[in-house]
Amino acid sequence: MNTTQKTPVVSKKVLIPFILVTSLFALWGFANAVTDPMVQAFKKVLELSNSEAAWVQMAFYGGYFCMALPAALFMRKYSYKVGILIGLGLYATGALLFFPAAQSESFLFFCLGLYVLTFGLAFLETAANPYVLAMGAKETATQRLNLAQAFNPLGLIIGLVVAQQFVIKNLKSDGITDFSALDEASKMAIKTADLMAIRDPYVILGLVILVVFVLFLVSKMPQSKDEGGMPSIGDTFASLTKNRKYVFGVLAQILYVGAQIMCWTYIYQYSEAMGMDGVTAGYYQLVAFILFAVGRAFGTLLLRFLSSGKLLMYFALASIVLCFGTMFVQGVFGLYCLVAISFFMSLMFPTIYGIALGGLTEEQSKVGSAGLVMAIVGGALMPKLQGIIIDAGGHGVADIKIMGVPEVNFSFILPLFCFIFIAWYGLKVFKKYEITQKVLQNT
Repeated sequence: MNTTQKTPVVSKKVLIPFILVTSLFALWGFANAVTDPMVQAFKKVLELSNSEAAWVQMAFYGGYFCMALPAALFMRKYSYKVGILIGLGLYATGALLFFPAAQSESFLFFCLGLYVLTFGLAFLETAANPYVLAMGAKETATQRLNLAQAFNPLGLIIGLVVAQQFVIKNLKSDGITDFSALDEASKMAIKTADLMAIRDPYVILGLVILVVFVLFLVSKMPQSKDEGGMPSIGDTFASLTKNRKYVFGVLAQILYVGAQIMCWTYIYQYSEAMGMDGVTAGYYQLVAFILFAVGRAFGTLLLRFLSSGKLLMYFALASIVLCFGTMFVQGVFGLYCLVAISFFMSLMFPTIYGIALGGLTEEQSKVGSAGLVMAIVGGALMPKLQGIIIDAGGHGVADIKIMGVPEVNFSFILPLFCFIFIAWYGLKVFKKYEITQKVLQNT
């Protein structure tokens, strides 16, 4: 027991590589935060419905789903470092594609840029998460991943500030109540200006990623290897599908990512129903990201004292209560409930990840990591479903009432169901695996 307490979360010999890899968590957090407000921006300037604008999230998170497994198969043969370099290359390419996309003024071209960008993020997440788990003792692996993931909200906060100050505030269409009523020439002028405002942060981001690429290229990175020969990919898949903790972990991750993106993306629509403009709504999202950062730091500390399954369950139960508040408490207090969910969501992604990959070999972790990164597809599918619910009465956000509340409020029934499953998974892990493990250690 005392040995576990004294085991360092990160040893000095891997500190520099750990810091470099940890920087990646902030970089993909930045991409997530910049993209969320784009749903509302594209909706306004291109005159899209809520469900049509959700194609931004479909492209962004769909790229994860398509590329995660190829990335994992690639890294079975090559090192984590090579995987990271390919990820950074694709990330930069996707971001730089926003330049020709803005010139063409094509929504599909922007979606293509996001799709390629997330090919890179899939490589980065498939490599970085298990790499961090492998950078030290197994008993501190989940704490180490939570520590690295604690820098993800830093990227989220910076990304949102950039989106707010350099995109949302510069959107000429955001101050216009009825954009569709303008004459065609005015629409075209505003559309061109707004698409340029959307383009710039991505192009700058692409150039920054190229600098990070060079840093990784010239740095020495440790590479852990399994002892013995590499099992066949078929055997690895078979062993993973028989592991119920892993399989349910993938499902929990799909639902968690879906819930996270719904709670962040639709802050704007929820605020719109209250008569707020996009800039004001963005401040609420900024508070949500700050709470997310604080919650992750607090959760990482709590993991020193509570088992990961039990803590996951507690945080999911708190999120369930706040979802009910978001749905049925109308006005600003409902918005407060929606913002507060971020504090309790903070722990979920790295904790589910660590639980699901816990006890796997290096080879199983590489392939298993792909399943957990593919689970990010929940961020593509669930917001689309929520957009359909919000569109139930028309293109507005409060056209009809469902169960006595505006449709946008009711749409948060989807995150509610997600958190119910996550709470069950945390309870199952605690009762079936963690208590059993404690009993075995004490005998």
